[in-house]
Amino acid sequence: MNEFSYAQQLPSGIRSRYVDNTNGLRMHVLEAGYESAGRPVALLLHGFPELAWSWRHVMLELAHDGWHVLAPDQRGYGATSGWDDSYDGDLSKFRLLNLVRDTLGLVFAMDLKRVDVLMGHDFGAILAPWCVLARPDVFQSVALMSAPFAGPPAIVPADDSPKKDIHAELAALSRPRKHYHQYYSTRSANADMLHCSQGVHAFLRAYFHVKSADWDGNRPHRLEAWEADELAKLPTYYVMDRDVNMAETVAPQMPERDVIEACEWLSEAALSVYSGAFAHTGFQGGLNWYRARASTQFEPELQIFAGRTIDVPSVFIAGASDWGAYQTPGALERMRDTVCTNMSGCHLVDGAGHWVQQEQPGAVVQLLRDFLSDLRIS
Repeated sequence: MNEFSYAQQLPSGIRSRYVDNTNGLRMHVLEAGYESAGRPVALLLHGFPELAWSWRHVMLELAHDGWHVLAPDQRGYGATSGWDDSYDGDLSKFRLLNLVRDTLGLVFAMDLKRVDVLMGHDFGAILAPWCVLARPDVFQSVALMSAPFAGPPAIVPADDSPKKDIHAELAALSRPRKHYHQYYSTRSANADMLHCSQGVHAFLRAYFHVKSADWDGNRPHRLEAWEADELAKLPTYYVMDRDVNMAETVAPQMPERDVIEACEWLSEAALSVYSGAFAHTGFQGGLNWYRARASTQFEPELQIFAGRTIDVPSVFIAGASDWGAYQTPGALERMRDTVCTNMSGCHLVDGAGHWVQQEQPGAVVQLLRDFLSDLRIS
């Protein structure tokens, strides 16, 4: 794969660099607040289909506040290289504990002793708690965005009832459906998006739009249970029609030209960074995160952490128009009440959907400032 870069698009105050993470990756890292030594460290982990670029607004504000801020393109994404982009490659490279190893390797390769705050959005908010569970001595506080963490899997099941086949139940509905995790695990998903009829740029514009507060169809609420009838209440970008792919799912919600031109949080130039990156790499790297998580073969090693809680200071932030906080019934409540024992609050930001740190960066930064001001950083 030829080298890809979006360094020329970076705002003043953010630089691009490459770091060997000692786990097979040449990681592309965005960095702000690097001008002076001794600053507390913030490490920011993006989700799908995003890049380190997703944190550009937050990075500058935190750097202004005196932080050394780092945001990598993670395994499978952007300008980071050293990963296999095939469907038939070694899926274990994308399992959660190897992604923790990627993150820890980056920290140590940069000669850092600790990360004062680890932030994760979307799938980054799934990885970040595992980093904390594995090494709370290194990752000393955590801010999760959009995806609640319900804790490690149990070793002993809570009951002896047969495991629910939610995919079969969704397919059996009168309007047959499929979960987007199931779809993202299929061989066709990458090509469906990469070679869609509308093109990658238009696909991503519709995808970002339909999951944002700009789409008036987002009116999230709590779901009662992990049941097909309840999950079917989710928008089709989460619980899809059975015979429709993701590019086809979001295409009808493509915003009109005047809406695109008025979109201050994601201009066409900003979107071109994403579309350029994914046109170059494809989506398979990011999709492999979903495939590895959906595979039962990696669950036993995660069960080593059964019963462990997140005891470092934590905070949860999501958009008030984001279904992500509710897509797994009970996860938000379990995170808040049981898993995170030192959580300062769960905040839902008005005027934001799933892309909260891009849609409302000012509000997110203020919530982060409130959280970080309470930390005793020496």
